[in-house]
Amino acid sequence: MTTADERLQTIWEGCLRNERKSQEQFYKLFASRMLAVCMRYTTDKDEAQDILQEGFIKIFRNINNYRNEGSLEGWVRRIMVHAAISRYRKLKPMVLVEDFSADTEMPISKAYNDNGLEAKDLMKLIQKLPKNYRSVFNMYAIEGYSHQEIGNSLGMSELLSRTTLHRARTALKEMIGKLTMSEEHCYA
Repeated sequence: MTTADERLQTIWEGCLRNERKSQEQFYKLFASRMLAVCMRYTTDKDEAQDILQEGFIKIFRNINNYRNEGSLEGWVRRIMVHAAISRYRKLKPMVLVEDFSADTEMPISKAYNDNGLEAKDLMKLIQKLPKNYRSVFNMYAIEGYSHQEIGNSLGMSELLSRTTLHRARTALKEMIGKLTMSEEHCYA
């Protein structure tokens, strides 16, 4: 075991004993990575921080449920995704396709490379998607959930999950197309 692994093990054992200092160290160790996960499900940082906080509360309340199977970080990430989904369910006004305006102004940097958008720009586009599109897209394309798992988590059918993913991808393609067209007009 490396020293980093030993340190994490020591922190984890302290968390199991409900030691506040160990919980604080655990939070500091994972907070920035998990905030990035939460940001994929929200439109602003404040909401992502709320989800992060809810996720860590769930982790510390259910700390004995981790069975040492798989990576600890994977377990933490899964809880964060579920915290985001729970928040989505609480605030779940269904957004119809007609309610989504792809014409909204997007403050996205115009820094492109030969392969297309930079990752940070693509993440900003994803955050512009309606909540249901964003959740399904993130769970499928980024977190690797199956449509059946997405359907079970979000309370929708597998077919609706597939349809929502298709619509999210279509909306992203349209937004990217509009950015590309406006970029071309700048050079004309």
